[in-house]
Amino acid sequence: MQYTEEQIIRANQTDLVSFLSAQGEQLGKSGKEYRWKKHDSVTVSGNRWYRHSQGRGGYPVDFVMEFYNATFPEAVKMLTGKEGEGRNSACPAPSPDFRLPEKEENNDRIIRYLTENRGIEKNLVEKWISSGDIYEEKKHHNVVFVGRDADGIPRYAHCRGTGEIKYRGDVAESDKSCGFSHRGTDNQLFVFEAAIDLLSFIQLFPKDWNKRSYLSLGGISGVALMAFLSERPQITSVFLCLDNDQPGNEACEKLAEEIPDGYSVIRLKPSRKDWNEILCDKSADRKKAIIETVTMKAPEELVPMLCYEDIEQTSVEWLWFPYLPFGKLTIIQGNPGEGKTYFAMMLTAACTNRKTFPNMEEIEPFNVIYQTAEDGMGDTIKPRLVEAGADLSRVMVIDDTEEALTLSDDRIEKAIRQNQVRLLIIDPVQAFIGADVDMNRANEVRPVFRKLGMIAEKTGCAIVLIGHLNKSSGTQSTYRGLGSIDIMAAVRSLLFIGKVKKDPTTRVLIHEKSSLAPPGETMAFKLGDEEGFRWVGAYEISADDLLDGKEGKPTETKLQRGTKLIYELLADGNAVTIRELDEKAKAQGISQRTMREARSRMKEELDYRMNEKQENTIRLKKQGRMGDGRILE
Repeated sequence: MQYTEEQIIRANQTDLVSFLSAQGEQLGKSGKEYRWKKHDSVTVSGNRWYRHSQGRGGYPVDFVMEFYNATFPEAVKMLTGKEGEGRNSACPAPSPDFRLPEKEENNDRIIRYLTENRGIEKNLVEKWISSGDIYEEKKHHNVVFVGRDADGIPRYAHCRGTGEIKYRGDVAESDKSCGFSHRGTDNQLFVFEAAIDLLSFIQLFPKDWNKRSYLSLGGISGVALMAFLSERPQITSVFLCLDNDQPGNEACEKLAEEIPDGYSVIRLKPSRKDWNEILCDKSADRKKAIIETVTMKAPEELVPMLCYEDIEQTSVEWLWFPYLPFGKLTIIQGNPGEGKTYFAMMLTAACTNRKTFPNMEEIEPFNVIYQTAEDGMGDTIKPRLVEAGADLSRVMVIDDTEEALTLSDDRIEKAIRQNQVRLLIIDPVQAFIGADVDMNRANEVRPVFRKLGMIAEKTGCAIVLIGHLNKSSGTQSTYRGLGSIDIMAAVRSLLFIGKVKKDPTTRVLIHEKSSLAPPGETMAFKLGDEEGFRWVGAYEISADDLLDGKEGKPTETKLQRGTKLIYELLADGNAVTIRELDEKAKAQGISQRTMREARSRMKEELDYRMNEKQENTIRLKKQGRMGDGRILE
């Protein structure tokens, strides 16, 4: 069954949403498009479809061929509901009467004609002969140009005389929708009236020609073009290279109208009537073979899309689980003078000199940027870093004496990359927001923090923002930060630091928001007495109670509880497997990570062996430890 050019165009104008609904398929709205639930990486809109998992799409005819396993004629019929008009419905396609002309034993005569009379290089001619797309006819010694369908089966042939008589004509029962062509791999298609012009163009512009697609219409009808586009959904740009005369120019206008929206259509006008005339004219400037380039149709710009099916799943990397993730934003908030900056100094020491925090896995030292606007670098920051035990050779600051640094500054990402920085501390965040940004306006702060979050994600750097609280007492803790609530929404982790009312030397760290893991335990540390900074364990108090001046109480950390559990299970010379230990810890709400840290801190006291089942077991090297108060902090 053959379809006319008009029928093919009508099929490709079918609304795919209506078509799929009529087939009983389920669709879900996704923005301005619809997602096909049967193939959730396929979206349709109007007469266009796109398969995000494979990065390709097209129009209704190739959609039906792709997903309903239909032939080209079957797809057109399914979309239009009508038989082909090109032939009587009783006549099969292709016609059984179509036969390729008998081949001559050699191709000497057509090689001489195409090279000497038409100026085409012999190696190019022989390449097409070797593929079987060009050969010499036995009876009249004509050049035969073969057109094939998508399966490579000959459906069309055009003959060109090689003698004095300028004969040309299609072989009887040829299928005009299968023109002489080359199917390339890229997204460009070059269209010609005749096969010799197609070969001449390749001769004129030979670089990487194999990658592109070329099609001879065998005249000026668009039936072969519409069929080719339906078969090759990767084509996005069509170059109309028809003759530079009135019929050729008018045909280009008509073809540009028939080509569905979504394609780029460009008219290339030859400097002579056709491309072979340029090739045969020894005086022609081949560098100026294209006299005019006209954009006849520009496609609607596609919105870049990512499909979650193609996105690689990654795990979160932690600086200090679950409080400080790498590659994300964290805010540490509190009232002035309550230990935020001192805490940041100790964090810097932990990252540059292995002075780890409770339950922090040991990490290789790395570079840190500590950017401050409130304290003097020489008289305050450096002495505190020295006191904290930081490796000062790994602590840096962006020099902004000439130009004030802001959170939107491109120097932030450059400094992180150039210095292999894995932790950036900005203290306080309000000082770096920028003079032209109102912190209380969501529409102004949102792009600033989105950009900063993208920098963290791209570089894998943990970005910690130190922030002050507002004076709205009685307000929920997450609303006490200065500026828009959108700042809180932008970060993945939110920590509060505050003083305990009855003991001002005790500061409490509360994990108020945790988007990537369950919130960490509330931890207390000492600051301001003769012993200096030190962790003292878990503490029971909420952020709201702490900010309201209420009292809490110390409690055991999970690390302490895990250590005590080890002592209990290993008492009296007992040995347990790591698996049994982790199972009992899990029953008490203690994670494998915490138990791993507890065993690491007890490594000098533990003896590791393999049992008869080849399982790792542990026992205490010395007994009588239980009850002596040796609980690691």
